[in-house]
Amino acid sequence: MATEKNITKKAAPSLEMPVYSMDGAKVGTTTLPENLFGVAWRPDLVHQVTTAMQANLRQNRAHTKDRSEVSGSNKKPWKQKGTGQARVGQKRSPIWRHGGITFGPRNDRDYSEKINRKMRVGALLSILSKKAKDGEIILVDKFAFAEPKTATAKTALKKLAEGAAAEALVSKKKNAALLALAAYDTNAIKSFANFGNVSTEEIRNLNPLAVMTAKYLIIEKPEEAFESLRSRAAAK
Repeated sequence: MATEKNITKKAAPSLEMPVYSMDGAKVGTTTLPENLFGVAWRPDLVHQVTTAMQANLRQNRAHTKDRSEVSGSNKKPWKQKGTGQARVGQKRSPIWRHGGITFGPRNDRDYSEKINRKMRVGALLSILSKKAKDGEIILVDKFAFAEPKTATAKTALKKLAEGAAAEALVSKKKNAALLALAAYDTNAIKSFANFGNVSTEEIRNLNPLAVMTAKYLIIEKPEEAFESLRSRAAAK
């Protein structure tokens, strides 16, 4: 009689992350939720969602006029037969100079694509998990700006780069970091507005394209941010 073997699954390792202050000092640690930052990497889903989002951002401005839109008379240039020339119906013909364009780009073309909510949330969680695995997430307890000040933001970014050992925060010229704020903060947004390599967004508005484009994701007030992400994941 065969004996059954008890197969025990190993528990997934907890993702312990340090929490830094605005000055780059470590002020504590927190555990990243497994259901948000432990999702499998889905490159196919991420590619489909991000390319669709880029298509939705596309502005169709190129436009050529066809034969019904160009200026010119509808009068027949010469009679159909007897002149020795090729027959032609009107001057606006595409084969004539200043005539209409055939198969040219039109601004009425729609490039937008539909993205289901489950796909969008699934891609976002997949990207968050990939960044957590690659060490590209930085947690900050809070950003406190008494007034909009670029110099203060620059100092904070430099100290965060030193504390979290993330040199790209200050060396990368484009898309160095996406700052995910717990709530709308005018002073913080204006303080980072002059940086060409840092963008800001509320945690509730995070989208796969913005997170994927940036090298680092800086999350303010982790516990509040995790709760917001949990609500989005539950709604899918």
